[in-house]
Amino acid sequence: MLGMAVAAGDSAPDVDRDQLERALDAQLPKLLAEVRDLLVDDWPDYAAFLDESDSLNEAGELFIHRLLQMASRGLSSEEREDIPGEQTLRVVFEQVGRYQWRLGNDLTRLLTAYQVGARAAWRHVSQTALGLGVDPDVLAALAEAVFVFVNQLSSASAHGYVLEQSDDATARERGREQLADLLLSGRASTQAVRAAAARIQWALPERCAVVLVDPDDHAARHVLAHLDSSCLPIRHDGLYGAIVPDRPNRRAQLARLLHGANAVVGYAVHCDHLASSVKVAVIAARLRADGVLPGDPVFVDEFLDTVIVYRDERLIGALRSQLLRPLDGLPEKSRERLVETLTSWLRNMGDRRTIAEELHVHPQTVRYRVGQLRDHFGAQLDDPRARARLFLALVWPLDRTPPASGCGAGGS
Repeated sequence: MLGMAVAAGDSAPDVDRDQLERALDAQLPKLLAEVRDLLVDDWPDYAAFLDESDSLNEAGELFIHRLLQMASRGLSSEEREDIPGEQTLRVVFEQVGRYQWRLGNDLTRLLTAYQVGARAAWRHVSQTALGLGVDPDVLAALAEAVFVFVNQLSSASAHGYVLEQSDDATARERGREQLADLLLSGRASTQAVRAAAARIQWALPERCAVVLVDPDDHAARHVLAHLDSSCLPIRHDGLYGAIVPDRPNRRAQLARLLHGANAVVGYAVHCDHLASSVKVAVIAARLRADGVLPGDPVFVDEFLDTVIVYRDERLIGALRSQLLRPLDGLPEKSRERLVETLTSWLRNMGDRRTIAEELHVHPQTVRYRVGQLRDHFGAQLDDPRARARLFLALVWPLDRTPPASGCGAGGS
């Protein structure tokens, strides 16, 4: 029982809980209508929600029950009893928050609308209570109850909003990784790739390239984390990196952003061919780690020839052994001198003076050694195909200087 006098004087009847509840229940439709009218101009979608949702009547009934419970126990009481349906209502308002995130609405906008409703609710509750002549202490408890209840609903919606935001971010990131997997698989249809890109609202570029880094390199991971959202994360078959769209000036941007990450940037291809490009990038990453490819980052399109030659070191080793077989049987030092001379002769196209400067020997010494090479190799040194094979086996990639950077993610 509320036990509060209607008017001054000991003989005045008390206002009981049922009487106040009936009075508040009678005001509920008018309250909801007023809130709806207050929202219709600035929050038309929320006003429509009030018109369409059956949960608002339930919320109103629970609102009245909670008011009466707090008023009965007093302003300072922390006791609280469960009201049937209250947990369900919290779930409903949590879903309201989730829905607002999906619509792209700002959370502040929703919470402001709740405050508009709270002020309207308090006007109706206070007018009803004052009309019944409740005690000031009860009126204060009712005031607190109004705003506590609305804050609880606000909190539920804010919680739902944040949860949906987090779930959406998680789902979006998962979708980005799945799209990257599709692009790298080499087996996905164009339709499947486009559908996956549409789901995460990723603009499918005409051409793209991959960036690969060492997943154990903290600095590299930090750099990748700061690439813009147009880049898809690669977490595929032990690879760590990103898929980057190709566009003008992209190379210069990547050179700046990836400096210090020891990254490898694959050559740009049509998105349908990305699987083949990443295979070459993996080889380039190995060659960079072995010290064969210079640069930070390494742009693979600058070293495609070297990658072709060194994609399988066993093959280049076998080719070198085969081609140098005419020198087998020579003393080790003599063999080394002739291999060194042959390599310089191939690189400098037989220019004796340049060879002498490079090897720090007299031109006559070069002439003598080249004569020895002709004795061992015979006509091979004049055969263009044989010379090309020797060049491939001996010269790549000694003393190579990377060309100047151009445009595009990995060069066009």
